[in-house]
Amino acid sequence: MLLAVDVGNTNTVFEDHALAHSWRIKTDPRSTADEMALVFRGLLTEVPEITGIALCSTVPSVLREMRTMMQQYWDHVPHVIVEPGVKTGVPLLTDNPKEVGADRIVNTLAAHHLFGGPCIVVDFGTSTNLDVVSAKGEFLGGALAPGIEISLDALAARAAQLRKVELVRPRSVIGKNTVEALQSGALYGFAGQVDGLVDHIVAELGGAVTAVIATGGLAPIVVAESRTITHHEPDLTLIGLDLVYAKNVG
Repeated sequence: MLLAVDVGNTNTVFEDHALAHSWRIKTDPRSTADEMALVFRGLLTEVPEITGIALCSTVPSVLREMRTMMQQYWDHVPHVIVEPGVKTGVPLLTDNPKEVGADRIVNTLAAHHLFGGPCIVVDFGTSTNLDVVSAKGEFLGGALAPGIEISLDALAARAAQLRKVELVRPRSVIGKNTVEALQSGALYGFAGQVDGLVDHIVAELGGAVTAVIATGGLAPIVVAESRTITHHEPDLTLIGLDLVYAKNVG
């Protein structure tokens, strides 16, 4: 059983690809290897033996402890960490390839595998990432914007009469109270932001794209309101990790 682990700034998602079990836990940069192992082993008690691990992380401190955890608790299991030197098959056509997050590389691989190219990945997480994939599966670059939750957190922190609200569709775009006005601004505002960026990217590419794929924990909130998103694939990063593992271990 392959265990695919995606460590993001807010959440850590992992899934076994034999039974398609999936778990989402909060990412804590202060967690130790032993604490992580306790959580993982507790959640994995009902699944078959792990035969491989594929991991990507955007949090350096967690990545360090993950390495220690794998050495101490699963040292007999083949593992692949997406980092320099690991085969991904994704050329990085950017000014500084070392700046590109492992999750963006893995998403590029999975998107091209599933939909061909050129295509666009919209990852709704701590930040909203738009990643552009060429027809050949190359990572061309993209756009980064503040994520939905941290934007609302910042607004609540800086405005005395505003507060955090549940991210659901309001009764109408024209909010009749503060809660609905915040919900409208978040939902339709971020959908409009994505649509605008996608339009500019498609124009710069000089033609149509095969797909605009939404992923990430907050994607379900925006997908239904977006004009340009064509597919929702919540496990895009985990699918990419599976592909990377196959390229490096078999």
